Amino acid sequence: MALPRILLNLGLDSLLAALALPPALWMASPGQWPPASWWVAAIPGAVAALLVAGLPVRLPQQYWRFAGLRDLVAVVGAGIGGALLFALGLHAADGWAPDNVAFPLIHAFSLTAFLLAPRILAPLKQAHRVGQPSEEPSRPVLLVGTGDAADLFIRALQQQRTPDYRVVGILARWPRSAGRRIHGHPILGGLEEAGDVLERLRAENRVPSAIVLADPDLHGPALEELLDAADRNGVVVKRAPRLTALDPARRQTQVARRVDLRPVAIEDLLDRPQVPLDREGMARLVQGRRVLVTGAGGTIGGELARQVAALGPAQLALLDHGEFALYGIDLELAESHPGVKRRALLADVRDAARIARLMEDVRPELVFHAAALKHVPMVENDPLEGLLTNALGTRVVADAARAVGCLAMVFISTDKAVNPTSVMGASKRLAEMYCQALDVQARHHAQGGSQGSGQGGIQGNTMRCITVRFGNVLGSTGSVVPLFRRQLERGGPLTVTHPDMRRYFMTVREAVGLVLQASVVGAEDRQDQPPELADGGIFVLDMGNPVKIVDMARRMVRLAGLRPDEDIEIRFTGLRPGEKLYEELFHGQEPPRPTQFPGLLVATPRTADAALVGRAIDEIAQAARLGHAKAALAQLARLVPEFDHNPGTAPAAKA
Repeated sequence: MALPRILLNLGLDSLLAALALPPALWMASPGQWPPASWWVAAIPGAVAALLVAGLPVRLPQQYWRFAGLRDLVAVVGAGIGGALLFALGLHAADGWAPDNVAFPLIHAFSLTAFLLAPRILAPLKQAHRVGQPSEEPSRPVLLVGTGDAADLFIRALQQQRTPDYRVVGILARWPRSAGRRIHGHPILGGLEEAGDVLERLRAENRVPSAIVLADPDLHGPALEELLDAADRNGVVVKRAPRLTALDPARRQTQVARRVDLRPVAIEDLLDRPQVPLDREGMARLVQGRRVLVTGAGGTIGGELARQVAALGPAQLALLDHGEFALYGIDLELAESHPGVKRRALLADVRDAARIARLMEDVRPELVFHAAALKHVPMVENDPLEGLLTNALGTRVVADAARAVGCLAMVFISTDKAVNPTSVMGASKRLAEMYCQALDVQARHHAQGGSQGSGQGGIQGNTMRCITVRFGNVLGSTGSVVPLFRRQLERGGPLTVTHPDMRRYFMTVREAVGLVLQASVVGAEDRQDQPPELADGGIFVLDMGNPVKIVDMARRMVRLAGLRPDEDIEIRFTGLRPGEKLYEELFHGQEPPRPTQFPGLLVATPRTADAALVGRAIDEIAQAARLGHAKAALAQLARLVPEFDHNPGTAPAAKA
């Protein structure tokens, strides 16, 4: 605190100490009054006693406007200490003193009251001083939650000169809280009573304009039930700002801080439990190592780069074919992790010579291969591009990484590789087969006993090739959620290909966290490692239950405060080329097997010899470069016999 402010506090506290003495004397001895000469020494003595008692608790350094409970306790201590010191001074001076033996206690009460009053009134005076006056009436809201977030939300409203919202009541997570109050606002019932509470408020003509979720942990079925109750009563549901955005203690100026509500995210309805992850193992795997992420500008690659950067790699190389996407993730990491050494590499994973030179230059110890063409209809339109990127590109990266002694490569696959009906899915299955073959070869070589063990338990010169398969990621580029949001902004319609279409979904952060967990399990030599990995097993993320796309569309319409099929049309457009109604995570011949690690399953799809698969990929690539689509797809079908191509209206293949 600046010296002028400290001196001002000293002066104000001295004045309060002087003002507190006369009423204390009057209350202690109403019929007695000291002579005028007594005051000449008593007033300075009372001031000095308070200043001495206030030094240990730093009374002059308090910021009155932001006084908290600890500050007020310190004031009480200073008041009591000042009164006792003053009483001792009177006794030592052996002069006039009140006859009442309780005078020190009365003086302590008076002094403490005088000191506390401005410190309590200052914050109250600040309330309702923020922001410009407005003629717009405050909108009534029903608050959900009784924790710190609800407390801060109400206090943030109290600080506004004209609050944007007016709390008409509170819904608690538990019904036993009903009848109590928070900042004078009644708790009207439990969360499961939301429908009854809304109907009661409607009957009283106090229906809220919105339900505000102050509880950040409200997700899944409980949230969906609340949305149903709100929908029946025509009330929208919004989320309160983050706790840090509401904290009134952080406001140091008179600048208005609006309480901006935000929509409930579709991710909140997934209700996926938090999976415990081996953070120490991840740090052991990544820390101090050179890491390369391909497709770093994409949704999965970008999140991989973020989480890897947080684990402290020696160097993080970001590779992508798109200039702007690469620039974006490089700039973001420069701001969020400035201490991590980075390299941004523009390259095409299909360019074997370029990738080999980069691998020689970077010499990564860990490679996360996320680069791929993933959009099913787009790959159906240009199937040869999908084969070159997804199959050949994976082989190019794997071979180049192995050639420079990479310890482990993690290949990001997809549920569309199971019983594929699209070129995208079949090309990823072919890439899976090559990675499986390399991994089986490396593990069998290591088990022969001729290989030493490298850092963190990874075999030093036998590259592990870990495949991780999962479904759709919410909000990823080209996924259905951003499409629905754009369509909602335009006023609809929301387009769904088929009323029975189902997909697996998880959040990108959760998916990448589990990818890193699988990397730790697959790359290190561990006793708890799934035995299936030795036979070409691949990791499959536990995606939970599939979600109907039409249900997701209706939820998003409701989350926007609109009514599906009334305010916003939902239109069915028919299956697109290569699409399936139901995605699968396991082939019929590869039933899921649980592992000891939550969120991770293991599958054992058939494997083939690495040299055989490699030659087949080369033949497919040669046909693709010549534009011989039929030959390339025929070879793909021989390698992936479960490939049941559903080209739909895709362009006819060139002979």
